Amino acid sequence: MNAQKWHGHVTKQVTSVAVVGCTALALTVTGTTAQAQSGRDLARQTLPAGDGWGSYGTGTTGGAAADAEHVYTVTTWAEFKAALKAGGDAPKIIKVKGMIDAVSQGCEAFVTDGYDLQQYLKDYDPAVYGNDKIAMGPQEDARVASAAKQDTEIKANIPSNTTIVGVGKNSGILGGSLQIKGVSNVILRNLTIEAPLDCFPKWDPTDDNKTGNWNSEYDTVVVYGSDHVWIDHNTLTDGRFPDRERPVYFGKVFQQHDGLTDIVRGSNYVTVSWNRFQDHDKNMLIGNGDGLAAIDAGKLKVTMHHNRFDGILQRSPRVRFGQVDVYNNHYVVTEEQKDDYYIFGVGISSQLHATDNAISLPAGAKVGKVLKKWSESPLTAQNNYVNGKLTDLIAVHNAEIPGEILQSGAGWTPTLRTQVDSPRAVPGIVGARAGAGKIC
Repeated sequence: MNAQKWHGHVTKQVTSVAVVGCTALALTVTGTTAQAQSGRDLARQTLPAGDGWGSYGTGTTGGAAADAEHVYTVTTWAEFKAALKAGGDAPKIIKVKGMIDAVSQGCEAFVTDGYDLQQYLKDYDPAVYGNDKIAMGPQEDARVASAAKQDTEIKANIPSNTTIVGVGKNSGILGGSLQIKGVSNVILRNLTIEAPLDCFPKWDPTDDNKTGNWNSEYDTVVVYGSDHVWIDHNTLTDGRFPDRERPVYFGKVFQQHDGLTDIVRGSNYVTVSWNRFQDHDKNMLIGNGDGLAAIDAGKLKVTMHHNRFDGILQRSPRVRFGQVDVYNNHYVVTEEQKDDYYIFGVGISSQLHATDNAISLPAGAKVGKVLKKWSESPLTAQNNYVNGKLTDLIAVHNAEIPGEILQSGAGWTPTLRTQVDSPRAVPGIVGARAGAGKIC
């Protein structure tokens, strides 16, 4: 809100901008007078009416109504966290300028209580420790203490009525975990976000049928028990720390990443649009437990459209319970991933509606693996194109994987959609316009 003094009185001017396609329409309210004007202030833009589940009911406006005292430009992680805390739930805008690092001092800054990775590896080597019990002892205690220190530093809690926007084409966050938890009305736009690296993964000897596995914490963005969220024109990636460069211990990759964008625990009315998700393993859970019907049933309503998924191994998305609309996305599976990938995961009581998407597979990749069944839940999968060819994903899946038969018909039809493009045109459209720095 811009405050202007005039003869001893204060006139407050609020500008919010609704984005329709690539056209911004600003509504300026001065006193009781409203007029429309063109606008390009990303920080004041709001989710347009009809643009996915995030537009349902009250819509998603973030901090568009923020006054001048609640608009912040930040260049460090400390400034970013301070701005989040300032002003409580009053509408606020936080402009991230440049790439700000949540872990500028490296993992060494979090080590405490004698944790030493080499000693940890010696203590829990399956050849010595076995695979019959979880890791316990001094090194595990030290790992937990060190992890707690990292947790406090790299998590940033986003309050209600907040817009976070990157300034220009090269702004965002390195190694931070954005927690949209128990709040309402949040917008994230134009940010490049590098997934946080768990400095202290836990070895679970009993995991993966008692062959053991490394488990990590920290989703890049987590929407937890929140409603009306718009995640738009961001780039989310492992960045400098791809999984292929992680070491291998005990025959398993030292996994230091978790989800890129998880939407869980009764969250509702979320639109995820025009983002790039790239070079990552576990991408997006919508619902994170089969036993959470009391919390999740009737919620987890999410729309995903015009996103590009490039080099994502799994969960784009993996759905439980929610009515999830997935259209006009482009999925690119790499040569390295073709034997061990899936795109759409069908989970308990899910109502996935996936249409008008484009999928690019390398030679030799099984089309049937696009879908993966976890529970008996029908889905709608129509007018999807694989390598430029119209493909019935359910029929191909059932033919190629007969032990995992899927049923057609999600039981609902999405109505909150903007322009639905031809799936044959989607690779070009999304390739040119999705991601940070690409808001047209």
